Amino acid sequence: MSLISDLPILWRMLRGMSRGGDHASKLEGFYAGQASAYDRFRERLLHGRDELLARLPLLPGATVVELGAGTGRNLEPVAGRIPGLSAVHLVDLCPSLLAVARSRIAAHGWSNVHAVEADATTWRPPEPADVVICAYSLTMMPDWRAVVANATAMLKPGGVLAVVDFTVIDQITADLAKTSAQPAIIRWFWRRWFAHDGVRPDPRLLPHLAANLTPLHIKANRGSMPYMPVKMGYALFVGQV
Repeated sequence: MSLISDLPILWRMLRGMSRGGDHASKLEGFYAGQASAYDRFRERLLHGRDELLARLPLLPGATVVELGAGTGRNLEPVAGRIPGLSAVHLVDLCPSLLAVARSRIAAHGWSNVHAVEADATTWRPPEPADVVICAYSLTMMPDWRAVVANATAMLKPGGVLAVVDFTVIDQITADLAKTSAQPAIIRWFWRRWFAHDGVRPDPRLLPHLAANLTPLHIKANRGSMPYMPVKMGYALFVGQV
């Protein structure tokens, strides 16, 4: 991909997210003009998603929920398993991203996949879920603790919550993931940089998940960022209720 083709996305990211209005209107204002190019650009930005999906117990008859599902891109790596699932619910507050998700669902002919415009802190599926996914969504939610609580509450006993997201790797996160911490100046830079676009990397996320679920897999790593010389931290977590 070229810088020229990325310019519309970069411009919207540099403009940042509006400070006015409720969370839903902020998301729509930020993503409406980039929804069609969202997946193309973010393949180079959102690391670890396919690795997380490969670890999920997507067994025949399972009910799956993705909170902050956006365009539904995360179904693509597991597309062959979707028809065997009981139901998949893609939940998001942004109509423009959900429109892309609905087009994807129609293109695949997935009658068991439902795109839902709703608040991830309160929405619940009609039946308890076997798997809940939060992929690069919690850091964009003002009350991510409420989303985690809602996710665990909708899971069946033994169900799995799977999270991948940006993080800043402080010493607590580094110890949990058995890796090295980022320097304090790097952690400060990324929190300031992402806040402009409504993203809040929080080093308390991984410890919170580990304290509230039985960890099955924990990882923290660094990933490249388009046009940036410094790598951003991201974390993977799979836990069981």
